[in-house]
Amino acid sequence: MKLQTKIILAFLAVILMPLALMGISLLLMGRFMHLPSLSQLDPAYQEILSQVAVMIILVLVITAVLLTSWLYNSIVKPIATLQKATRAIKDGDLDFSLQVTGADEISELCQDFEAMRVRLRQTQEEKIQYDRENKVLISNISHDLKTPLTAVKGYCEGILDGVAASPERMTKYIHTIYNKACDMEKLLDELTLYSKIDTNRIPYNFTRISVKDYFADCAEELAMELESRGIELTYSDLLEEKAEIIGDAEQLKRVVNNIISNSIKYMDKKQGIMSLRLRDDGDFVRVEIEDNGKGIGAKDLPYIFDRFYRTDSSRNSATGGSGIGLSIVKKIIEDHGGRIWATSLEGTGTTIHFVLRKYQEKQEEEHEQNSDRGRRREHR
Repeated sequence: MKLQTKIILAFLAVILMPLALMGISLLLMGRFMHLPSLSQLDPAYQEILSQVAVMIILVLVITAVLLTSWLYNSIVKPIATLQKATRAIKDGDLDFSLQVTGADEISELCQDFEAMRVRLRQTQEEKIQYDRENKVLISNISHDLKTPLTAVKGYCEGILDGVAASPERMTKYIHTIYNKACDMEKLLDELTLYSKIDTNRIPYNFTRISVKDYFADCAEELAMELESRGIELTYSDLLEEKAEIIGDAEQLKRVVNNIISNSIKYMDKKQGIMSLRLRDDGDFVRVEIEDNGKGIGAKDLPYIFDRFYRTDSSRNSATGGSGIGLSIVKKIIEDHGGRIWATSLEGTGTTIHFVLRKYQEKQEEEHEQNSDRGRRREHR
């Protein structure tokens, strides 16, 4: 039996039971107390009793109707709405909104149900986006692996067919095969790191790092590599005093290398120029990496740190890549408590800025003391 039927029957009983009891009581009183019957009473009293009886019945009926309506609107109707919403979710439909007002337990249940529906909808959208990104990743990796694999296969066939007859040609072929294998290895490394980023499992080893020494070493290594590519690197240390940061040296190096690699891909000038600068930014150290490449359009600039976003749609071999390099950079910087952004002018170049908080010993000591006090309170 449905709840609605039960409520209606219950309130019919509320009306009928008092009337039945009243009738039985009057019969018993007339029999045992020898009261005159209704027909023996004066007509005026009969009319008054009839009116009283009608009034009692009307009061009971109106009360029952009002209570039934009130309970129906506050219990049955919300439950029916909740049941309809539950069936919709069972059928996979999350595109609706459960509008319930009130502050009783059933209204709170409906509000909790709506919050659950919203969360399920968000999870569904995240899964759709995740699946879409995975398809993009597979497509990107397939495309970008195919190019070096085709080259490796072609040069190997050339060696097997005896095309590389001279030692010089053989050396060239082997060197090309090695470079293509390195490109594939780098691509697979990015894919492995991406999977760790997606599950928040990047292995960090945080230590105190001297900003001046660390980035001076980075600049020295980069200068030699970029020189071999015909690109000039300038390094400027504009810090007013020595500063330290808490960071992972290996992951920060990955940040710099990914930014530089991305700049090289889109370098369109005959004489490439890059600049690495350190600046004071209050409690932070700002690192700027500038190039004189082709720049990034205003419509693309806000999205360059998104996963798989590429400003070029052609995906030619010159600008190949998984499309996750800068998203990895953003994740690492944010995990270091910093932030990253870019400024660019088409035809002139792009500057990537990121900031890292300076290490302050007093603040660290206070943080450790607060942590110790918190641990002691938990122990108690």
